[in-house]
Amino acid sequence: MGGTGSPSGSARILARSDGATIAYNKLDGNGRGGAPGVVFVHGLVSDMTGGKAMALERHCRESGRAFVRFDCFGHGLSSGAFTDGTVGRWADDTVAVLDELTEGPQVIVGSSMGGWVMLLAALRRPEKVAGLVGIACAADFTEDIIWDRLDWTTRERLMTSGLIELPNDGGAPYRISRALIEDGRENLLLRGPLDIRCPVRLIHGMEDGDVPWQTSLLLQERLLSGDVELTLIKNGGHRLSDPADLERMIRIVDDLAGRLSSGG
Repeated sequence: MGGTGSPSGSARILARSDGATIAYNKLDGNGRGGAPGVVFVHGLVSDMTGGKAMALERHCRESGRAFVRFDCFGHGLSSGAFTDGTVGRWADDTVAVLDELTEGPQVIVGSSMGGWVMLLAALRRPEKVAGLVGIACAADFTEDIIWDRLDWTTRERLMTSGLIELPNDGGAPYRISRALIEDGRENLLLRGPLDIRCPVRLIHGMEDGDVPWQTSLLLQERLLSGDVELTLIKNGGHRLSDPADLERMIRIVDDLAGRLSSGG
């Protein structure tokens, strides 16, 4: 039996206390006791209508599992400008979704930037987060990927003007703010032990040109959970959105959720 919720092409709105709004889509599931729901967190300059989010929604609808996908601040249909967004703000959005739109334990699936955000949310709501699935998890990307790759002239321009543009493989340039970099430094996670104890599954392509697969390897080492599995895809790139990639993601999410439902 499928869950109930708004159609895939529409969105509902969650109001934040500061006047901002989060656009989301929610499936209620069939209410089977103990079965964790799934929350999907998208990547940087992406939104909740991407291939991974929609594939998970279709599967959860068919299997009767509760599911939420949403647009972080400054993305998609949510309010705010992207250049005003920060990792901390996107983590706040995710915690608000957990608190106000879900019931019982949840498995968070985070893609790229969403992988960093899911870790921050798990630290703040360990009682709500039963498991994590990170796809090309981009933990600490503002420092280790963006800042470390900037030359000194560009760094100075960013700190002075507050905004720079970076190329985006033929798409619209990324507009990177000083606030994003400075907030990122307040939320770095890979510098020491990471006190997350729930089961974690990581998937990373070894040909990822955006987020090195070694990031997931380091994350596996930092996590204090004793139940962490890393799947490396030899020919996989960053997006991991091909049919085989989506099937793998769904299989891993299902396996983790099933173990959590049975208490295994």
